[in-house]
Amino acid sequence: QMRLEESGGGSVQAGDSLRLSCAASGRTLSLYVVGWFRQSPRSERELVAAIAWSGGPPYYADSVKGRFTISRDRNRNAVNLQMNNLKPEDTAVYSCAVKPRGGSRDEYNSWGQGTQVSVSS
Repeated sequence: QMRLEESGGGSVQAGDSLRLSCAASGRTLSLYVVGWFRQSPRSERELVAAIAWSGGPPYYADSVKGRFTISRDRNRNAVNLQMNNLKPEDTAVYSCAVKPRGGSRDEYNSWGQGTQVSVSS
């Protein structure tokens, strides 16, 4: 059974950076796509970035392109999300999940508990 655990959230000021990590246990990520999502009280859950463990270009939401970078950490069986030039509108709970490669967005599962990111102006 896949288990995911997020870490790296915090409270920062606009323009600062944070690096989130999604560590997997129980199964290797080799057959999956890992997605980072965020949700705030005023918005629906949004897929901000995704990457297939086996390769291929990553996906980024338009709202984070050029600021966020998703990457694989093969030594730790983890996926990181480097967030630069953070904005107040990036404030949300960030969670990671996996889906089979080729699966639809509705197939994301094994959600972690999430990590809070708060950006003040």
